[in-house]
Amino acid sequence: MKRKTLFVGSPILLLLVFVIGTLLYNTEKVEETSNAATSTPATLARFHSPTIGNAQARVHIVEFLDPACETCAAFYPFVKKMMAANPDRIRLSVRYAPFHKGSDEVVKALEAARKQGKYWEALESVFASQSQWTLNHSAHVNLVWQPLARAGVNVEQAKNDMQAPEIARIIAQDVEDGRTLKVNKTPEFFVNGRPLPSFGYEQLRTLVQEEIAKAYR
Repeated sequence: MKRKTLFVGSPILLLLVFVIGTLLYNTEKVEETSNAATSTPATLARFHSPTIGNAQARVHIVEFLDPACETCAAFYPFVKKMMAANPDRIRLSVRYAPFHKGSDEVVKALEAARKQGKYWEALESVFASQSQWTLNHSAHVNLVWQPLARAGVNVEQAKNDMQAPEIARIIAQDVEDGRTLKVNKTPEFFVNGRPLPSFGYEQLRTLVQEEIAKAYR
C-alpha cells in the first residue's frame, strides 16, 4: 500500500523509472545486435550487396534499407555527404529490409537496374520520386518505372530481369541476415560492425568519425 502511494504521489520518480528502463532496454538491444554482428560477420556484408566507395576504405557502413521508407530517403543524402567529406575512407554497402507492402517488388526493380549498371542512379531516382509511387504506406512498382526510365534504365529489360531467381535469393538472404541482426526498422546502420547506440543523424556521424579516427591514426 505504501509503495502504491509513493508512485502515485511521485510523478518525477515515475518519469525517472521510465527513463532508466528505456535506457536499459536500448543498451541491451545495442549489445544484443552488436554481439550478433560480431559472432556472425558474414551476415553484415555479402558478396552480392551493392557497394559504393573505395574498396580499400577502412570504414565500412552497412545500411539495411527499404526503398519505400521516408527516413531512408532522408538519410541517403546525409550518408553521401559524409562520404564526400572523407574521400576514399568510407564505403557503403546496401542491404534490403523491405518491410512496406510491395517494397520487395521495388527492390527487384532496383536489382534489375543493377544488371544494366544503373543501380545508384536508380536508387537516387526512386528515393527522389518516393511520394509518387508510395501510397498509403504501400509501394506500387507499376509507378516506379517512369522514375527509373528517367535514370536511364531500360524498363522493358528490367521488367524481365527482375524475375531472375538470383534476385529473389538476394532479397531472401538479406531478410534472413536482417532477422539475425535484429533489424526491425529502417534505416538500420552498422559502422565497422557497430550498430548505432541510438537512432539519429548525429549518432551516425559520431560513430563514423570514431571509426575514421581509429582506422586512420
